[in-house]
Amino acid sequence: MTRPSMALHSRFAQRIHRRYESILTLLPPGCPGPAELKVTFTQLKAQGQSCANALRITRQLVVLRLLTLDCEQQLALAQVTQSMTDLAEFALNEALTEAQMALDQTHGAPMTPQGQRAQVWIVGMGKLGARELNVSSDIDLIYIYDEDGETAGNDTGRNRITNHEYFAKVVRAVYALVGDTTEHGFVFRVDLALRPNGNSGPAAVSLDALEEYLHVQGREWERFAWLKSRVVAPTDSVLSGATQALRKVVMPFVFRRYLDYNVFDALRILHRQIREHSVKRSAGHPERANDVKLSRGGIREIEFTVQLLQVVRAGQFPELRTRPTLSALPRLVRAGLMLAPAAANLARAYVFLRQLEHRIQYLDDQQTHVLPTQDQDLNWIAHTMGYETSQQLLGQLDAHREIVAQEFDKLLGGPNPQCKGCQSIKPTDAIQTMDELLPQLGESFRQRLDAWRAHPRVLALRDEARVRLWRLIARTAQWVKEGTVTEEAAVRLTDWIESLLRRESYLALLWERPNVHERLLRLLGAARWPAKYLMLHPGVIDELAGADIFYERFNPQEFETDLDHRRQALMGTGEDDEEALLNLLRRAHHAEVFRTLARDVEGKLSVEQVADDLSALADAVLRITTRWCWSLLKKAHRPEPQFGIIAYGKLGGKELGYGSDLDIVFVFDDEDENAPEIYAALVRKLINWLTVKTGEGDLYEIDTALRPNGNAGLLITSFKSYANYQQQRGSNTAWTWEHQAMTRARCVLGDTSLHERFDAVRQVVISAPRDESSLRAEIAAMRERMARAHPDKPGQFDIKQSAGGMIDAEFVMQFLVLSQSGAHPELMANAGNIALLERAETLGLLPQGLGHAAASAYRTMRQIQHKARLDETPSHVPTESLQAERNAILALWQHVFTSAH
Repeated sequence: MTRPSMALHSRFAQRIHRRYESILTLLPPGCPGPAELKVTFTQLKAQGQSCANALRITRQLVVLRLLTLDCEQQLALAQVTQSMTDLAEFALNEALTEAQMALDQTHGAPMTPQGQRAQVWIVGMGKLGARELNVSSDIDLIYIYDEDGETAGNDTGRNRITNHEYFAKVVRAVYALVGDTTEHGFVFRVDLALRPNGNSGPAAVSLDALEEYLHVQGREWERFAWLKSRVVAPTDSVLSGATQALRKVVMPFVFRRYLDYNVFDALRILHRQIREHSVKRSAGHPERANDVKLSRGGIREIEFTVQLLQVVRAGQFPELRTRPTLSALPRLVRAGLMLAPAAANLARAYVFLRQLEHRIQYLDDQQTHVLPTQDQDLNWIAHTMGYETSQQLLGQLDAHREIVAQEFDKLLGGPNPQCKGCQSIKPTDAIQTMDELLPQLGESFRQRLDAWRAHPRVLALRDEARVRLWRLIARTAQWVKEGTVTEEAAVRLTDWIESLLRRESYLALLWERPNVHERLLRLLGAARWPAKYLMLHPGVIDELAGADIFYERFNPQEFETDLDHRRQALMGTGEDDEEALLNLLRRAHHAEVFRTLARDVEGKLSVEQVADDLSALADAVLRITTRWCWSLLKKAHRPEPQFGIIAYGKLGGKELGYGSDLDIVFVFDDEDENAPEIYAALVRKLINWLTVKTGEGDLYEIDTALRPNGNAGLLITSFKSYANYQQQRGSNTAWTWEHQAMTRARCVLGDTSLHERFDAVRQVVISAPRDESSLRAEIAAMRERMARAHPDKPGQFDIKQSAGGMIDAEFVMQFLVLSQSGAHPELMANAGNIALLERAETLGLLPQGLGHAAASAYRTMRQIQHKARLDETPSHVPTESLQAERNAILALWQHVFTSAH
């Protein structure tokens, strides 16, 4: 091998060349991978080297090769870290095999109570787990074994020990083979401090003991450590899937079901400790302040920024569950948690800092992150990174670190001390007591909080959570005093918080995000229904943190793509069971409903736009749920189902409201002899997925009464039978009221052919010749029956049911569509009552001004009905109210139904 002058500036490279020059060619050319490691190790063993020596010499040759390729040829960072990770995995697998072979001879194999060999897993943490290992890194390991028991004993049946003792010996043996320093150096420095109970805990712990520890004692900072965890040895256990048992224990600990902002404080404390330690180390040694890992804007702050967002959100967004930092950044962008320019800046800084860290370590093979002080070393580092001078290098370093520090402080700086209402309540200030706070509050707010004096949930809070609670109340009181929010909103906030006191993370979220706190108060002050929805689905509150929430509209394609992506992420980790998918759908649906609700309350959407978005959301949920159910259906006989869903009522007319049920009919168009049975199974599964209540709630109530023959009919029918029924073919035909329903029907799921054929059937049904007098009499009689079922209350006008209300306008329009579409095809469009009333006037079917007045009246009533539902009040107004609107619709009814025809 030639001696490149650039690489040989390294004192480490000089030592390796002197010591091992005769065997440098044992490592095959190129960037070392598993195959090259195996060749080198095997040849060294063949030359008589022990396992320990062969591993150490292999390591020296690998690091020298990476140094040369990196400094001479600018080897990509990912290749350097992957080679070091491959080396660690190879060494640990060889060491584990060697250790267990020796121990088995003395004590026999460790056995489970079921008579199987007990397995040990070496878990790589940190950079090893994330495949980001540096060239002179230690490796953080945790040893987990699957079951307790005892060994089989040696050939004579003696020397039996417990599995716990056996695996403790394994840990010591592997450490000796990998971590001890000998004449050939070491393979890796080994750190076991991350194991349960740290250095005071057992060297190896059982899976049950780990689960108990994480559940009872696991601390917030340990969630960040376990985020990057990965079983690295033995390889056979990883390939067989046996290690999934460990993953099922770890994942719920790292990624909580609910958004958890408590980790902000935990990470702040950890970061402050690191910063303080760094300051102490550099006291009297100013050269130590240039630590590319631990100083301000260093590698650790990039890692903390990324991991914090992952830990907070990946419980609900499984696509964020990735270990490598550079892999996580674009995922955070796709999830809307980080802006693309910021992620790109952090990625560039990360690569720069890691490459700089490697060159620092290449100099002497020391585990250091501090820039050297000698000019020749600094100049060498600059040249190997492509800079002409060390000043250019240091200038680039400062620029990257400033960007990193700004992003870190933006995320972890805590509530902005300049935010409205925060200036007098900074985190360091003393918090007012209840007695000091109450006199400053309005009567209803004061009474509500006074009840908390003896509330068991409040008294049971940890001190830090109680302090956070009073801070929130004080900030709320400040905003009420300033007139930013109403006292009614403050009282509703108190009700909401009280129901969630066991989930302290929501207190942390509101304190960490003052903009969320203020938006929440405005939402709660606007109406009662948002408060109820938030109590049912508290996790959606984090949607208020998004800067663009009020300037977006629901995008069905993005919604479906995002959910499919999340499902793929769950499949990748083996977590895509039905319960997980049900909850995934529910969380996504609830979040979208809440976004629409927030825009609605803020006045960013009209009533029609709210209905459009909620209807589009239901359509998307039906499509994706059908797709997923079919993929899981055991009886599925083709890649894509030949299946359709017809929507009626509010969904059919795209007038869906909050909490509306779905009027739908299921059809299939498949000639397979087993099709009825197969699609019936699909429909049962689909209805179950939509309606079953899980811990995340449900999706929709389903009403299938509009299917052929109503509740007496089959749950699903062939499209041909459906078409015949609607078109009055055969003895089994639809009733007039079903044809009325058809005016608001549309196909929401099915292939292009099915959509076209449904539209053709609908057109034939709606435009069929009818006797106008008979139709008018039937619809009027039906309206009369409805009126008798909903008698007016004295002095009250029911916006929907009273004469002159919304039902009258709807029945008029249904009559006009069914009686006039043959002559006026413009009425066939499923355009909604407002548009169709205007259209009927334009066509001359209504007197000038009558259709427009009725349409305006209908819109006004719909707005009032919508507001009443949001406020959970009856949609009644005093009789004298809305007189003009009522008269407009009464005139419309009289013209169509009671005038001489």
